[in-house]
Amino acid sequence: MAATQHAGHTGFHEGELAVQQRAGVRAEAGRLLGMLDPTVLNAGIQRFLAAQTFAAFAARDADHRLWVTGLAGPAGFVEVAGLTTLQVHAAPDLAGPLGELAPGQPFGMIAIDLLRRRRLRLNGDVTAVDGAGLTLEVDQAYGNCPQYIQQRALAPRAHPATDTGRRDTVLDDADVALVRRSDTLFLGTTHPERGNDASHRGGPAGFVRVEDETHLWWPDYPGNNMFNSLGNLHADPAAALLFVDFATGGMLHLSGTAQVQWTDAAGDDGDTGRRVRFTVERVVSGVGLPVAADEVGPYPLNPVLTD
Repeated sequence: MAATQHAGHTGFHEGELAVQQRAGVRAEAGRLLGMLDPTVLNAGIQRFLAAQTFAAFAARDADHRLWVTGLAGPAGFVEVAGLTTLQVHAAPDLAGPLGELAPGQPFGMIAIDLLRRRRLRLNGDVTAVDGAGLTLEVDQAYGNCPQYIQQRALAPRAHPATDTGRRDTVLDDADVALVRRSDTLFLGTTHPERGNDASHRGGPAGFVRVEDETHLWWPDYPGNNMFNSLGNLHADPAAALLFVDFATGGMLHLSGTAQVQWTDAAGDDGDTGRRVRFTVERVVSGVGLPVAADEVGPYPLNPVLTD
């Protein structure tokens, strides 16, 4: 969980501080520290969540493996039920990697409005899972900037592409094709004391490069300088990725490890000198969402790919 108040911790953790120091942005990040204070789900947050139809959700399965998956429903499916309590009227697909989600563990969630390029990051604990969905106790809720969000108007899809879910330890040809044409991914990370976190990454189609059936990487573009995700990876390499085929609603889930790589080589990383390399350990595909989008409006300041 990104600098959460979970288990009594406050402020940036050691991984976030280390990456901020390496990037030379400790002072800039410090000015944002108030965003991480314990929160209540105020009227603005309630209005935003009431309009959303999609969120990415990170947690661990019964084997303690980290995954990030998609949750979707009609507007209002994420409901504020108290000052710090959310009722999510949806649960991970039973055929997916979090189909047997257990309560009593940390979660990370990002609710995202692709059309308006707005997103809200939430962290806390799963307190109940039942046939009606999830009950979540929220420690943190704060907005992220609109950068690199590709614009889409999600619409209900009556029959998403869903089957029993393919499970593997390597990418197949269809997986590779989806990754290479994707302009969006959702990243799950974790910290041994702070818990789990979900975040968004976007760029031009093809910004995620596939090296082989078990390795891929993407450039780390300039952001808000807090380095919640990269700080988690500094502390714990466990990571998870979600790629969504927005034309069909299909999802590709990957679980494995990731590391931040620093390089002086020129590339399409916005001059950050950073990229993230992911090693695939588990794959779950063939699970669909009940939403899709027919068109995309690229973020106007997407970097131009150089290789």
